[in-house]
Amino acid sequence: MGEPRSSGLRNPSPRSAPAVPLALAAVHASIVSCEGCPRLRAYCRRVAAEKKRAHRDDVYWGRPVPGFGDPGARLLLVGLAPAAHGANRTGRPFTGDGSGDFLMSALHRTGFATIPTSRRADDGLRLVDAYILSAVRCAPPDNKPLPEEIARCLDHLEAEIAELPRVRVVVALGKIGFDAWLQLLRRRSVAPSPRPQFAHGCVVGMPPPLPTLVGCYHPSRQNTNTGTLTARMMESVFRNARRMIG
Repeated sequence: MGEPRSSGLRNPSPRSAPAVPLALAAVHASIVSCEGCPRLRAYCRRVAAEKKRAHRDDVYWGRPVPGFGDPGARLLLVGLAPAAHGANRTGRPFTGDGSGDFLMSALHRTGFATIPTSRRADDGLRLVDAYILSAVRCAPPDNKPLPEEIARCLDHLEAEIAELPRVRVVVALGKIGFDAWLQLLRRRSVAPSPRPQFAHGCVVGMPPPLPTLVGCYHPSRQNTNTGTLTARMMESVFRNARRMIG
């Protein structure tokens, strides 16, 4: 938490974000200060110091990234991890890269976001009845966290969703987010049988009061540039989620 500004890391205090309840803010502070995965922390600090040419004048966040959105949300989105030059730079999930804009455009069209882009942490974006977080809170090399890093980060997932009491639908953005949610359920001695398999648009009902789990392809450039995930496909997932939460 005490790196000098010359390291290229942003001090947490100026991070622009809507006011959150004290208990959720405490969870966020715990996430930001986490040093539990040395490989990931070293990678994030290196990326923040070396930067990308397009962002050479930016001060990178470079720390674990807490969730963002409406604390009263009924829709929860679980992504993979911060992008090295996206959320690891801006300090907000799905912010500062093409994936964030693609996702926010779909959320905006379905009434969950106030603007269709996600460029900076101070861009005025608000989520309405929705909250976004990641299964892993630090950017991993090659976007591939290790199984033990995913397992270690479940503590943060569990702590954060404990402060989101109204969630009724969870949309997992990709298989890693989907499987992380199932791992969390197993911690609570909930193991659907047969084990649900990730697929775009799949819907997994859970015993009340657990939220329904929905699968969605991750809005990565690899998926959106190849047509594996189209804007219409993603919008359809959120319209279905809207119907489920009423």
